[in-house]
Amino acid sequence: MKRTALVTLGLLSISGAFAQTTITGFFADPNPNWMNMQDDVGKEITKRTGVVLKAEFAVGDPNQKINLIAASGQYPDIIAPKGAAGVLIDAGAMLDLTSMISKSAPSIKKVIGNQLNRMKFSNKDQGIYFIPNNDTIGQVNFDTDALFKVQLAALKEAKYPKIKTLKDFEKVIADYVKKHPKTADGKPTLGLSLLADDWRFVISVTNPASFAIGSWDDGEWAVDTKTYKAKPHFFRPEEREYFRWLNHMNDIGLLDKESFTQKYDQYLAKIASGRVVGVIDANWDIGDAVNSLKAAGKFDQMYGRFGPTLKSTMKAGYNAPTGFRGGYGVGITKSAKDPAKILKFLDFLSSDEGQVLINWGIEGKHYKVVNGKREFLPKYQEMKEKDPAAFQRETGIGSYGLSLRYGDGVKDKSGNYYTTNFPEQILDGYTDAEKAALKAYKVRFWGDLLPKASQFKPIPWAAAWSIPVPQDSALSEFWNREQEITRKYIPKAILADPKDFDKIYDEMLNVMDKQLSKYNDLMTELVQDRLKLWGVIKK
Repeated sequence: MKRTALVTLGLLSISGAFAQTTITGFFADPNPNWMNMQDDVGKEITKRTGVVLKAEFAVGDPNQKINLIAASGQYPDIIAPKGAAGVLIDAGAMLDLTSMISKSAPSIKKVIGNQLNRMKFSNKDQGIYFIPNNDTIGQVNFDTDALFKVQLAALKEAKYPKIKTLKDFEKVIADYVKKHPKTADGKPTLGLSLLADDWRFVISVTNPASFAIGSWDDGEWAVDTKTYKAKPHFFRPEEREYFRWLNHMNDIGLLDKESFTQKYDQYLAKIASGRVVGVIDANWDIGDAVNSLKAAGKFDQMYGRFGPTLKSTMKAGYNAPTGFRGGYGVGITKSAKDPAKILKFLDFLSSDEGQVLINWGIEGKHYKVVNGKREFLPKYQEMKEKDPAAFQRETGIGSYGLSLRYGDGVKDKSGNYYTTNFPEQILDGYTDAEKAALKAYKVRFWGDLLPKASQFKPIPWAAAWSIPVPQDSALSEFWNREQEITRKYIPKAILADPKDFDKIYDEMLNVMDKQLSKYNDLMTELVQDRLKLWGVIKK
C-alpha cells in the first residue's frame, strides 16, 4: 500500500490498513441533517483517519442531558456542552488538553495562533478543556444575519422601502396582511410569528431586544462598557419599549396568537407553508423551513433581512467586533480509551486538508479547480442553491465543524477561501427574487444594510454568553431562575391589554431584583476575570 502523509496521524496499523475506531459523542446543538457519517464527506473522513463518530445530538433542553451525563459518571468519548461546560469540569469528566495540544496538535496550534489564552477555561482555572468549534478564527462577515425578516413578496409590493425602525418593519407587514388576509390555500396570513419553544425563547423573543435598542448580543446580560459591571439586560429602559412594541403588534392583530404555545416543528411548518410574513429569528434556526420554501419554488415567500431599531439614530450591533470568543467547544472526557487518537482526529479536522474536505468535499466528486480556483461541480452548486438540506445530507458538507477552524474570508496557501461562504458563492446562492430586492436596495448582500464593524468599539470581553460558568459558582443557578421569570412575565406582558403592560413589566423587574440581584456581582466577577485572563485589565 502506498504510504501517504496520513501516516503522520499515527492511525495506520502495521499492515498499512487503518485500524478503525468508533468514538462516541454528545453535542448540545442539533444537527437534523446528520447521516451517521454515511454521507460522502463522513466516509472520506473515516477513510483518511480510521475514525467513525457515533454522535447523539440534543433534543429539547441540552442542559438537562448534560446534567444527567455529569451525574452518571459514564461519559461519551467527546462532548460539546455549550454553556454547561462547568458542570462537566466540576464532575471531573473532562481532560485538560493543554499539554496534549502543545505536543500533538500542530494544526490546532497553527489555527489558534497567538490566542491560545482564549481557549483557557478561566483566569482561576487555566486548563484547556474544550477546543472551540462555535467560533472561528479570522471571521469576515460578508453577509451578516439580521434577525428581523420580511417576506420578499411584501417588500416587493411595498416597492422595497427602507426599514430602519421597528415602525418601518411593522408597516411593511401590516400593509401586506391587509391586502392579503388569506393565502392561496385559504389559510389566514400571519403577520409576525415568534418562537418560545424551550431554549429558542431567547433567540426569537428576548435577545432580539438588544439589537433593537442599538446594542449587541451578550446573552441574558448587559455589561457596562466602562465599569464592566453586569446586570440582566431587561433592566435597560429602552428594552421595555421594545417589548411594548411587541405588545402593540399583538394588540393590532399582527402577532401570531400561537407564538407562545407552538412547538418548533409547528413553527417551521408555518414558515415553510409561506403563511408567515415576518419572523424574528436566526437563519440557522429557520433554515430547514426556508430550504423547503426554496425547494418548492416559493422564492417570494423567502425573506429579506434587516436590523431595525426603536429609533433611527440607534445602530444594531450585529457586527460589533468581538474578536475570537473561545468558550464553547468539543472536549475529550476521562472515559475515552484513546484520547491521543481522538485529539489527532480533531487535529486532522483543523488541518488544511481537513478544512478543505469538510467545507468543499472531495475534489473531482464535489468540486474542481478551474484556473486555480475551487468551484463546485454544477450538480452540487445547483443542489446547494435549491435544496441546501439535501446538499448537506448527501455530501456531508456542513456537518463536520467539530474542531477549531478558520472563518469566512480566510484563504489557504493556494489562494482559495477555506469556507464556501465568500462573495461569489453568496451571490450565486441568491434567488432571482433576492437579487431583485438587493438591486432595489442598491447593495450586494443583505448584510450591507447593517451598521459596519468600524462603527463600533471592540467588545473587550467578546460576549458575556460565551464566558464559561464554573459549576461551583452559584451563578450556575441563574439561567433556570431567570428563565422561569422571563418565560412567565414576558409573554404575559406582550399579550396583555396595553394599559396593563407597564404594571406587568414592573412586576417582572421587581421579582428579578429580589431573586436575581445576588447574581450580578458573580457575573461581573466572571467578566472581569476574563478581562484579566486576556490581558485587558491588570490582575
